[in-house]
Amino acid sequence: MTLDPRIAAVTDRIIQRSRATRAAYLGLLDAERATGVDRPRLSCGNLAHGFAASGEDKKAIIAQKAMNIGIVTAYNDMLSAHQPYGRYPEQMKIFAREVGATAQVAGGVPAMCDGVTQGQPGMELSLFSRDTIALSTAIGLSHGMFEGAALLGICDKIVPGLLIGALRFGHLPMILVPSGPMGTGLPNKEKARIRQDYAEGKVGEDALLEGESKSYHSAGTCTFYGTANSNQMMMEMMGLHVPASSFVHPSTKLRQELTRAAVHRLVEIGWNGDDYRPLGRCVDEKAIVNAAIGLLATGGSTNHAIHLPAIARAAGIIIDWEDLDRLSAAVPLIARVYPNGPGDVNGYHEAGGIAFTIHTLLEAGLLHDDILTVWKGGMAAYGRDPVLEGETLSWKPVIETRDEKMLRPASAPFQPDGGMRLVSGNLGRATFKASAVEPERWTIEAPARIFEDQDDVVRAYKAGELFRDVVIVVRFQGPRANGMPELHKLTPPLSSIQDKGFKVALVTDGRMSGASGKVPAAIHLTPEALADGPICKLRDGDIVRVSADDGQIDVLVDPAEWAMRAAVARPRQRLGTGRELFAFMRAGASSAEEGGSAMIATMEAMLDDAVQPEPPLVDNVEDRTIDA
Repeated sequence: MTLDPRIAAVTDRIIQRSRATRAAYLGLLDAERATGVDRPRLSCGNLAHGFAASGEDKKAIIAQKAMNIGIVTAYNDMLSAHQPYGRYPEQMKIFAREVGATAQVAGGVPAMCDGVTQGQPGMELSLFSRDTIALSTAIGLSHGMFEGAALLGICDKIVPGLLIGALRFGHLPMILVPSGPMGTGLPNKEKARIRQDYAEGKVGEDALLEGESKSYHSAGTCTFYGTANSNQMMMEMMGLHVPASSFVHPSTKLRQELTRAAVHRLVEIGWNGDDYRPLGRCVDEKAIVNAAIGLLATGGSTNHAIHLPAIARAAGIIIDWEDLDRLSAAVPLIARVYPNGPGDVNGYHEAGGIAFTIHTLLEAGLLHDDILTVWKGGMAAYGRDPVLEGETLSWKPVIETRDEKMLRPASAPFQPDGGMRLVSGNLGRATFKASAVEPERWTIEAPARIFEDQDDVVRAYKAGELFRDVVIVVRFQGPRANGMPELHKLTPPLSSIQDKGFKVALVTDGRMSGASGKVPAAIHLTPEALADGPICKLRDGDIVRVSADDGQIDVLVDPAEWAMRAAVARPRQRLGTGRELFAFMRAGASSAEEGGSAMIATMEAMLDDAVQPEPPLVDNVEDRTIDA
């Protein structure tokens, strides 16, 4: 099928905009491959430190005749999605030996659970944990001991962080390795009802905790279609997973075989073979567009309006929200997964999942089929589901949906355009997740009520002050103000107001959880309040209009009065829970549309004056006759 011309036009727009930065990035990859640090360039002392604890793999690492895989793991056993990773390194070392290679844990990265920190002070570290993960990934890979890498991560900031850090070592082949979702627990609609009943004072904490415990009940990814599961979908759309491996449950034989396949495939795509597939060549402009298309077609997390630009910039590619908006006009919504529908990711997977999604998008000419994927066969291979017959792993095509209530062909979508829209106007630019909101609520015009802390919104709700038509404005929530925490805590009270028949919307320079829905929300508003964005001039009672129908977000105030109005002073910053350690990240953060990252902004600023790497000076690399 010929590629849709609208998608081709957006891709060309990105390629042209990124021409200089992408060329510089690819030049860095070539230089790193030719002269960067790797095992043959390590001194004997360097190398001896690197293999000292490698046990039975020591002789193979010394010989340097096979790939040594660096495992970068986000394991911890508090985060349910990452608990299964505890045993992965030992298994992967065995899988590597099966094909004559070796593997070592290159490093661990932090893995914050947004579910634990939601509505708590720790949420102000959440966005910047992504950059901390990127830095930790770079430290792990900087040792030069590895010819390939396996990246173990699932959740919200972890996958973007792993990928951003890994892309600076993009001359290495790499595969992201998922661990799968937990089984389906309490139905999502029932979970939402209990939360709203608690917000309204109808049930107590015991009932709330019981409901939450039945929803999040075992090892594996949470089953709603939030940022974590959107991560997995995007990695498939970019061809960075073993095909259709995202939503296979942990601790199953099929999951183990998919992990084995990932390790074996890494060895096949190394630079010593005839199928070299470095990460930085796999992640190109078309792959980034594919990720965006998958996000829009499935109604994925709005957090990726921030993460995807950051990932792209790490590979020298510049995208903006206009690109996402133009793609959204071309890409139909073909999936309804909670919070955009009744079923969870397990139901989505059973309906055909990632495999059918990719198949139907390719069939409709809505996806680039000519990207370099880690798996052989290109994107077409990702339209197939893994099956285990005896001990043999194979893939079968998925050409039909098994449940049209959850997943439809591109020719018969739920709605003709994608799940995310750009709204812009005299208040700035923001993201609106249309897929989760009923169309009759896509336009809200009402008086504003201004807040500078989400807890104050909850207090006003409990005091009965918000039961009217209202646009709730929560400002000073951007990357530079307080780290851009998610405001998912506001979903139950705002849903309660809406369910009582009032028109309600949220406007904020902060984020909402990828699991948020139902209530119209213009989020990630940029410029943020701390960057003198217009939101800092709003006052209680100003009429604000938010419309996904016509892509507008405006305050309806006389222009002359608006021009004369002064901005409010910023609130004082808060100490505690480690927030003060991240002050430098807040101070230098770029806009949400640019990825909300001081690390990337500073990196880009120094690239013009930087020089390409030179070979390290080593005076004893020729001596490799070490008695192991």
